Amino acid sequence: MIIVRDIMTTDLITVTPDMDISRAAKILLDNKINGAPVVDDNGRLVGILCQSDLITQQKKLPIPTVFTFLDSVIRLTSMKQIEKQVRKIAALTVSEAMTPDPVTVGPDTGPETVAALMVDRNFHTLPVVEDSRLVGIIGKEDVLRALLSTYESN
Repeated sequence: MIIVRDIMTTDLITVTPDMDISRAAKILLDNKINGAPVVDDNGRLVGILCQSDLITQQKKLPIPTVFTFLDSVIRLTSMKQIEKQVRKIAALTVSEAMTPDPVTVGPDTGPETVAALMVDRNFHTLPVVEDSRLVGIIGKEDVLRALLSTYESN
C-alpha cells in the first residue's frame, strides 16, 4: 500500500518568517509553485505562504458594515476579522502574510486521506510533518501520479 512517504516531495523550497514578502513572492513565481512552507531556524513548520496570501494584498480595505437598533450600534463584521485582513493587506514580511498553523499530514498517512483533505478543504499542497519537523510536501500532482501508477499496475 502506498503512503505519503512514498510519494511526497523531499526537495523542499521553503521561506522563513522574517523574509521580505517580495522575495518570497519571487521564490514562488520562479519555482512555479502555489505555496511554500514557512519554517523557523530549527526547521519547524510555523506556517504556509500561498499565492492567495500574496494576492490578498491587492484587496481593498473592508469597510465594516454597521446598523443601529434601539440606539445600539451593531457590527456585521467583527473587528478581529477586519484587523486580520488589514495585517495581511499591509504585510511586509512572510510572518505577516502567511497562514499560521497549517493543516499537515504525517509520512504514514494514506493517499485517500490526503485526497479527501485536498478536495474537502480546497488545498493544493499539504506539508508533511514528523516529530514537529517538516520532512516533505505533498501536492495534487503527487496524489495523481500515485493513483495513475496504481491503475497502470492493475
